[in-house]
Amino acid sequence: MLARAVVLLGERPWIEVVATSSFLETDPVGYLEQPAFLNAAVAVETSLSPTEILATLLDIERELGRTREGPRFGPRTIDLDLLLVPGVTIDEPGLTLPHPRLHERAFALEPLAELDPLLVVPGQGPVRELLDALRPLDD
Repeated sequence: MLARAVVLLGERPWIEVVATSSFLETDPVGYLEQPAFLNAAVAVETSLSPTEILATLLDIERELGRTREGPRFGPRTIDLDLLLVPGVTIDEPGLTLPHPRLHERAFALEPLAELDPLLVVPGQGPVRELLDALRPLDD
């Protein structure tokens, strides 16, 4: 399903997919009684505003059968998030950039670091440093 979402994103005439990370299987967070998640990051080039990008992601979710029923963080067919737009911060109803919990989520930082380890999360720091801070030190 995640691979299909990347294809659908790239089929939008106003969005160019320029890179896709590896797909990473991770344990669920929050609501634990569900299967593992599949995570990835996609870098795009577009002239769309962040609000328009988010609307596009929500359209793709609906196209793939996503509904908003069930518990928060519970099982779902697909979950596409706009994590950040380099150099942009937004805090308005329905959209916060960077994603407000991005710096706390290794499952999102790891694919981002694969695409660009020097990428900076505004107000938090480089994704590689954020990811390293979340991992326990090896003995």
